[in-house]
Amino acid sequence: MLKVGSLVDDKYIILAEIGRGGMSVVWLAINERLNRNVAIKEIRDTGTAHDEILRNSLRMEVDTLKDLAHPGLPMIFDVIVTDDTFLIVMSYVEGETLSERLKKQGAQSQEVVIEWGKQLCDILEYLHSRNQPIIYGDIKPANIMLKPDGKLVLIDFGIAGGYRLNDLLALGTRGYAAPEQYSVGAQIDARTDIYALGVTLYQLLTGENPTKLSYKIKPIRQINPTLSSDLEEIIEKCTKINPDKRFQSALELKIALEAYKEMERPSIGIRFRNFSSAWKKERIFKTDSETNATISYATEDMEMFYYNAELLMHLHNDMEDTEI
Repeated sequence: MLKVGSLVDDKYIILAEIGRGGMSVVWLAINERLNRNVAIKEIRDTGTAHDEILRNSLRMEVDTLKDLAHPGLPMIFDVIVTDDTFLIVMSYVEGETLSERLKKQGAQSQEVVIEWGKQLCDILEYLHSRNQPIIYGDIKPANIMLKPDGKLVLIDFGIAGGYRLNDLLALGTRGYAAPEQYSVGAQIDARTDIYALGVTLYQLLTGENPTKLSYKIKPIRQINPTLSSDLEEIIEKCTKINPDKRFQSALELKIALEAYKEMERPSIGIRFRNFSSAWKKERIFKTDSETNATISYATEDMEMFYYNAELLMHLHNDMEDTEI
């Protein structure tokens, strides 16, 4: 096993352990020749007959990932194989995982989560649209790095956790993984990642730990009534048990998230219409009071405001693709 100070492949010096899970450890190292920080994932043999199958699978997946180029994905620089260890050298991503952000701050705001969701949709669309589609298979806050500039990076391709391509079994992480990931021979496709992304958005919005839910995702507004009903519908659609009832692509989900943003900001015509209707009700109520003369004077002024508001509304409706 590697340790701080170890020299790997005559050029990488191990500086610190930065992550651990299952049968893998992730180290921060420096490439002495290039003076560049890198991350090294160390995957150790388990001592079972499964090791050779795992090694062959890892080689195939690394070959695939080495061809990827997207700002939301780490780059793989090198693969080093020893008798009992498989090392993957990749770009080091500075920042914190969304899991760490949740621990520090709790549930995140709708606006922030929607922006993150759209970024993740872009990354998934890139992976799913390859000539040989790549299914990430293990989306969860712990596998998403938030950089200081606000951009997200998927930092772990489930290389140590049963990740597979196409129709093979993909274990993922219980609570986040779609039901079909636990059915031998079931179809694993883009909709599988959509499910896990929906669960991840659910956790980011509510702070609830999905590993205890066993596919019983509560409507988010039962946890926080101030959240959007439109966003609730989006997450419910992502996490349908039947893949055919989910969003069918990352692009489709992103469009829904974009539409949500528009629904949350009604046009000026709608805002004036809502305001003027409310004021008319208020005016009728108050003109029946004992202070009729005083209130009538006030409502005359508001009648002029209402007229101007209606005028602006009609002008707005006549202007194509223009906001007032």
